[in-house]
Amino acid sequence: MATFKYVAVGPDGKRATGVLTGSSVDGVTDSLTRQGYAVESVKAAGRNLLQLELTTEKVDLVELSNFSRQMSAFIKAGVPILDALEIIRAETKDKKLGKVLVDVMDSLRFGESFAAAMATHTKALPTFYISVLRSAEETGELDVVMAQLSRYIERDVEARRSIRSSLTYPILVMALALAVVLVLVIFVLPRFKVFFESFNAELPLPTRILLGFTDFVTAWYPVIAGALVALVAALIAALRTERGQMLRDRFLLAMPVIGDVVRFMIIERFCRILTSMIKAGVPIPEALGLAGAGANNHVYQRSIGTARTEMLEGGGISRPIARTKLFPGAVTQMMRVGEETGTLDDQLENVSDFYEKELQHKLKRLTSLFEPAVVIMVGVVVGFVAVALLSAIYGVYNQVEVQ
Repeated sequence: MATFKYVAVGPDGKRATGVLTGSSVDGVTDSLTRQGYAVESVKAAGRNLLQLELTTEKVDLVELSNFSRQMSAFIKAGVPILDALEIIRAETKDKKLGKVLVDVMDSLRFGESFAAAMATHTKALPTFYISVLRSAEETGELDVVMAQLSRYIERDVEARRSIRSSLTYPILVMALALAVVLVLVIFVLPRFKVFFESFNAELPLPTRILLGFTDFVTAWYPVIAGALVALVAALIAALRTERGQMLRDRFLLAMPVIGDVVRFMIIERFCRILTSMIKAGVPIPEALGLAGAGANNHVYQRSIGTARTEMLEGGGISRPIARTKLFPGAVTQMMRVGEETGTLDDQLENVSDFYEKELQHKLKRLTSLFEPAVVIMVGVVVGFVAVALLSAIYGVYNQVEVQ
């Protein structure tokens, strides 16, 4: 689907201009004509730096969850979709969601279905969300599925909040440790150096090492800062490539403790998305591909894509997933039971609930290990500085006393 600008005269005789999505110029022209418009021109909508759409960023997940819940309630109550969208648009404070809803309402007025109108905003909405809507509209259970989507997104938001809250304190401690080291090197140690030099005394080895490090940082800080900036820029550029992202994901999975947390996050998210899509009636091959993409890990995404290909060749879902060797045996066993009993969505939901709880446990363990490590590191640095300075002070005092 593409975006087209149109100029037309409406049934009321007034000249109208706007933007409409469609597959081609002829398709948009036909749609406008069926609505009673006299079309003057239709052309592809180009964008320049001064006309960037607000929907180039993802809609906030909290806002998307609230929208899904409200739409479910309106549809269940029999409110027309167009009226429901207008009510929600008037109340939402999220500009990106508001822009999406305006475009969706325009598309609905020109004969597009709700799912098709939402599908034109792939940059603003999650891919799995659009696929679920399409299947729900086809099965006539849009209200039920939108309620399910709201619950899924709520769980996803809560999981992200939990991860952020678990890592906030360790990150703050690490930042404080770095700040302490920088203050010592930039402000404190240079003053001690002037003090020691005024006595012309021989300094102990730890003090000489510390002051040598301070001199190096002070003399070469522009080069060090430039090298760090270049390193960060190179890292960002590498992570934008598929190979760089693959190496990053492999490295994260191979790390001790952190690798387990990342693995549990991926499995929980994969099972949760797959459950939502299967319950919405999305075909399993399509659901599997989208859930793999939603895992946000290239290692898992590639292996799940291979499993999807095997499944299309008649291999079921549990065996190809087991052959990836990325999922624990309990997960593939639950999938096999779900396949055999026709309760795959329920079994996957049980798996996702279990891994959600296990993820919380893993995060607490990671935090409990990380905090002492940071404290020990800070203690070592501060302790070394204290020993170096105190030994120098006593050495200088003794040498002056002897003289």
